[in-house]
Amino acid sequence: MDKKIIGMMGLTGFLIIGIILLSGCIEEKPKENLTQEQILVAVSILPQIEFVEKVGGDKVKVMVMVPPGASPHTYEPTPNQMIDLSNAKIYAKVGSGVEFELGWMDKIADLNKNMLVVDCSDGIKLMDIAEEEKKAHKKAHKKAHEAEEAGEENKKHEEHEESSKDPHIWLSPKNAKIMAENIYKGLIKVDPANKEYYWKNMEIYIAELDEIDRKISEKLKNLSNRKILVFHPAWGYFCKDYNLTQVAIEKSGKEPTPEGIRNLITQAKENNISIIFASPEFSTRSAEAIANEINGKVVLISPLERNYTANLYKVADMFSKI
Repeated sequence: MDKKIIGMMGLTGFLIIGIILLSGCIEEKPKENLTQEQILVAVSILPQIEFVEKVGGDKVKVMVMVPPGASPHTYEPTPNQMIDLSNAKIYAKVGSGVEFELGWMDKIADLNKNMLVVDCSDGIKLMDIAEEEKKAHKKAHKKAHEAEEAGEENKKHEEHEESSKDPHIWLSPKNAKIMAENIYKGLIKVDPANKEYYWKNMEIYIAELDEIDRKISEKLKNLSNRKILVFHPAWGYFCKDYNLTQVAIEKSGKEPTPEGIRNLITQAKENNISIIFASPEFSTRSAEAIANEINGKVVLISPLERNYTANLYKVADMFSKI
């Protein structure tokens, strides 16, 4: 009897040890899966997806806040997006004054205190919209300025003196290289073990950006008319890179006045412009009105395409036909 009890006790002890060992194996599996889990990186706009995916490769998963068809000037995140942000390891903000970020970045950062916020604009010199617009419109307004008295002139053209920065930094391949480098720096902070992997990816992508920069320069180098008429002044950095000048219909987010439309029509006729470039995220009403007056047409181009490099070359091709 005692031998049976002892035998049962031994068997029970063996089973307990087996269960403990088995449970230890089960606990180890999530840890193994965790090391292979992709890093969730949140971004504000669609073009940034390419930047993160090119540098991060298969080690990242990207969520975008402003979805296709929406405008960063007006978009508000959904409750589900705010919930998803609680799992993000990195938020790569544009950092140049995009309206979505001005309104929501503090709330987003407060939502996830452990999330690393990367400023993609770090190291990029921001352009001044007012200076750009004044340069583009100087010739068209010259006669009006000469005819007006000084006091009235200052009042009528006060908006030209307002200083604000152009947030559309990503529309320059040169700036995109800096943005990719900033994303690389963020990734190696949260995942230093894969530093070499991210570095190699970044080098490959920077070479791709250099190549698209070269192709665009070649495409636009012999362009005789170097002024483009756009609805929304998004293309300042692109124009600076390739020695173009954008003339914008919209000013400071506002539709043009009747006088403004007349001036734009005059500029278009003086410069033999017959194409107006508008963004699908905005109304084309004013652009259509001007196009009718100059016997031209409205062509849609987006500064917010997901396929960044392909879109830049497509836009350059359209600009080459003005």
